[in-house]
Amino acid sequence: MSKKYSDSKVVIVGGGFGGLSTACFLADEGYEVELVEKNKHVGGRASVLEEDGYRFDMGPSWYLMPDIFERFFTKFDREPEEFYELNRLDPNYRIFFKDGDVMDVPADPEEASELFETYEEGAGEAFQRYLDKSEETYEIGMNEFVLKDRNNFRDYLSLDVAKNARGLSLIKKMQGHVENYFESDKLQQVMQYTLVFLGGSPKNTPALYNLMSHVDFNMGVYYPEGGIYSVIEAMQELGEELGVEYSTGEEVVEINRKDERPYVKTEDRKIECDAVVSNADYAFTETELLPDRYTTYDKDYWESKTYAPSAFLMYLGVEDELEGLEHHSLVLPEDWDSHFEKIFDNPEIPENPAYYVCNPSATDDSVAPEGESAIFILVPIAAELELGEEGREKFRELVLDDLEENTDIQIRDKINYEKIFAGEEFKDRYNSFNGTALGIAHTLRQTSVFRPKQRSKKMEGLYYTGQYTNPGIGMPMCLISGEHAAEKVVEDLE
Repeated sequence: MSKKYSDSKVVIVGGGFGGLSTACFLADEGYEVELVEKNKHVGGRASVLEEDGYRFDMGPSWYLMPDIFERFFTKFDREPEEFYELNRLDPNYRIFFKDGDVMDVPADPEEASELFETYEEGAGEAFQRYLDKSEETYEIGMNEFVLKDRNNFRDYLSLDVAKNARGLSLIKKMQGHVENYFESDKLQQVMQYTLVFLGGSPKNTPALYNLMSHVDFNMGVYYPEGGIYSVIEAMQELGEELGVEYSTGEEVVEINRKDERPYVKTEDRKIECDAVVSNADYAFTETELLPDRYTTYDKDYWESKTYAPSAFLMYLGVEDELEGLEHHSLVLPEDWDSHFEKIFDNPEIPENPAYYVCNPSATDDSVAPEGESAIFILVPIAAELELGEEGREKFRELVLDDLEENTDIQIRDKINYEKIFAGEEFKDRYNSFNGTALGIAHTLRQTSVFRPKQRSKKMEGLYYTGQYTNPGIGMPMCLISGEHAAEKVVEDLE
């Protein structure tokens, strides 16, 4: 965007990555920007929990695609290193397979290739071919489709799109794509576990998302000192320097128009403005904050979508250094199909769950008291499930039993602090539709132009940013979504 200065005011509703990004870009353009957040702190799903000397990232915990974060800060003539220190993890993560096998996935792709060869003859060479394809998909996808904001069907009606699309796997599902390279179920799982970050499964996610393996193996897995919330703090600090006003602990109850201008109403005041950008849950905004005449997508639309999972989260302060846990660990059954089926096909609590354990204490001494650990366990579950108190306690015991059995790490008697966070909390804290942790999944019919639009079709001056919009789920994608939303606001207010 070219810099201009304006007396126009823009209100951002919600302070997640998309909202913080949009605010920075618009403030940099000279607009008066106020960001209104219902919770006490900005961050949205990337919020932080600090209790009894423990610090937990409550949402995202994987710092991937460092190029996109660098690109964001460079837009403002800054660098990430000015705000937070990055550490590259090695191994990227540890996998505890439930047959007793333990795999440490190294940061070096050459070492990873050697590791793959030990599981299947020819898998090392297949791994390199897979990464070559993954890198090609990433370069084409990012440069031609994500960063260029092709948000409508007409944006695809050009020769350059047709040329570049030939390099992408648009129809095939990830399961079939990975099977072309590896026979080993374990290696297939390694190449597909990142689909959980996109809210999908190997059987409903398009093969074009093989690009995530380039992100994983070639670009690397990082950790910002202090956790992901350090990135949120950096974006807030940047916004303050650019002139963004942050109003936290103030819930928006209405978005409307009067006298040809939009306004935002909170419980205490009315904020008139020239544009509104909602980073609140898209479905909540459309069905709860807008008058019916301004609703583009009704409840039937939202109920027809395929949703990314919710999560059963256990934040645990443990009186032990837990040396057997790497920073990132996965616990995977030999067959994870039944778990995915209980997320997307037949919503139930999984009896043999696949789950993730985050132990930042392995990297960062500041997140827990000396000699202790701050960990969280994340089990993906169906978005619409409500467990109730009895169900939570029962599932808690199942997960702790499973963890102790399959990692040989005993924590039950060492827990000093505990908080459980699940679908009900996602609804209450984030106004999340159905309790989804991420939004709508990246199925073929919910990718790219098929995602909800950033510019409202019904209400002039209303825009959307965040994970529901194109390009979709994930911190880097929300940074880009914020940039694209800001571009639309500038274009319309010129």
